This record gives sequence, C-alpha cells and structure tokens, in this order.
Amino acid sequence: MFSNTDNPTGRKPLSQTRRLPGNLPISWKKADKPQTFTKIFRWRLPAGQAKQPGKVEVAGTFTRWQKVPLALDAAQGAWQLTLNDIPCNRTHHYMLLADDQPVRDAHADGMAIPRNPQEAQFALATQRGPRVFMLFGQTK
Repeated sequence: MFSNTDNPTGRKPLSQTRRLPGNLPISWKKADKPQTFTKIFRWRLPAGQAKQPGKVEVAGTFTRWQKVPLALDAAQGAWQLTLNDIPCNRTHHYMLLADDQPVRDAHADGMAIPRNPQEAQFALATQRGPRVFMLFGQTK
C-alpha cells in the first residue's frame, strides 16, 4: 500500500526541518500583532509642596516624545494615565512633566543618559548630569 513504510505520511523527517539556534525546531506562527503591555503612570505632589500644577504630562519613546496628559484624581490626590499598546521586550525612555518642567517619578525602573536631542529636551538635572527615566517593557 505504501511505498515507504518508514514514513507513511510523506512528511520530512524532523532533522530536515528548519531549526533555531540551540537546535530547536520552528513550530509556531508569527503573531499578527507585536506583543504589547499596559502601564499606569501615576504622579503625586511631593511632600512639602502645596500648589498643584495646572497640568502633568508624560512623553517618551512609546509616544514618539509627544506629550500625553495625565488626569487629576482629586480624591486620591494623584495624577494618572493608563497607556495601552506599549511595545514589549525593549527599554523605553520617558519623562513626567508638571507644567512643562521635568519632575521625578518614584515608580521609574531607573535613570538613563539621554540618547538624542529629543530626549535631552525633557531631561531632569541630577548630580550626575541630565537623565531620563527608564521603563523596562518585558512580557511575563
């Protein structure tokens, strides 16, 4: 009935399929949409400062350095914004701005030296020089 009894389905042996480094076979389809994650940006007025700013915004690599406003939640005394579709598996740079002035983010993953003039215009002055905040876009 079959001309080759060792391979009745006619499939190539596994050893002849394409493999990834580490000798793992490719067995998944490429996703139609890149992986993304959601991040909540939250900023509160620092202790000892009495006057709320008129606006708080975030700008970063995930917004192409366009400013996006945070909304004031008066009940909690915090400005916040939920951003969806931030690309995963890379480190993003960003800054929080209160009335167009850079402010510290207590929830940042770290600080980095600005990489280009676009980042430098939003940088925060520190003892070690200008810095922007880092956001590690990892998936679980």
